[in-house]
Amino acid sequence: MLFSALKDSPRLLIEAKLEPIQGHRFQPTGFPDLGAATYQAPNGTAMLLVESAQSVANRLEATIWDESTNDLIPAAQGIPYVKSIIEGSKETNSILEAHRLNSPYIATDKKVKGFEEIKNAIGFKENSPFDRNKLVKALAQYDFNSLLHGVFLEKIAGVVRLPRALSGFVEASNVGVASYGGVKFDRVQPAAKGGDGNVIYHRADYTGEVTAYFNLDLAQIRGYGLGEAGEELLVGLALYKIQRFLHDGLRLRTACDFDARAVRVTRPGDFALPALAQLEEALPGLVRAAKSLFAATPVTVVHYSKSK
Repeated sequence: MLFSALKDSPRLLIEAKLEPIQGHRFQPTGFPDLGAATYQAPNGTAMLLVESAQSVANRLEATIWDESTNDLIPAAQGIPYVKSIIEGSKETNSILEAHRLNSPYIATDKKVKGFEEIKNAIGFKENSPFDRNKLVKALAQYDFNSLLHGVFLEKIAGVVRLPRALSGFVEASNVGVASYGGVKFDRVQPAAKGGDGNVIYHRADYTGEVTAYFNLDLAQIRGYGLGEAGEELLVGLALYKIQRFLHDGLRLRTACDFDARAVRVTRPGDFALPALAQLEEALPGLVRAAKSLFAATPVTVVHYSKSK
């Protein structure tokens, strides 16, 4: 068992100290009508949310997708997912879509041909207790990543849901505000109104001690009942995504680019985190070992059309 050191632990907790790749300032995530999310820790420390759990989930999912080939990375080939062909020419899939299988391009019953197979495997019956085990097995068959990142299939029913087994966020402590401004020059009509002409604006970046946090719910993964091969693949895939994100994915915005300076496991304390290269080498074997859990064809294709 590759991850036998984790067999008795309910959680795997990882922290990574981040530093701006240049200078000291960084641009945090912003929210409509709120801006940057600042708050105080219980001890009064000034805090800042740099990247939300929702955003980190999307970034972790993207680590196994190669935009240049429009396909899974070589190490992840064989992992099941759902591809949606849109109006016969465009496509998306359950790895890239924000709501995974609940994407309107995948799960909209009246407009999608091919989703019925997945829906039948999930086995929801109105006015009957919902069997979560069927949902878990269906996700293992058709969209394995949803077992890590969760799913809420409200387009089927409100009870068809699974929480994230892998979550993360980035926050900063002892934060300070770096206020500055600029101007957009209009060389033709500098006095024009309505957004044209010269426009003066202000911005606020931040400084602080930045940490990325990751939580892998091992108890939830064991509760899926997928056997050793399924558990090993889920843990290996989660660790690969974390390490890949810390290695390649820390340019969060134009003015928010980090290096990971120190990565450590905080629980269980005796677990040695495998390096990215080790995980990449191990992943194909883990996928092959779990193949019996997958659908016969790893990529399930559905077709979306705006017309009813």
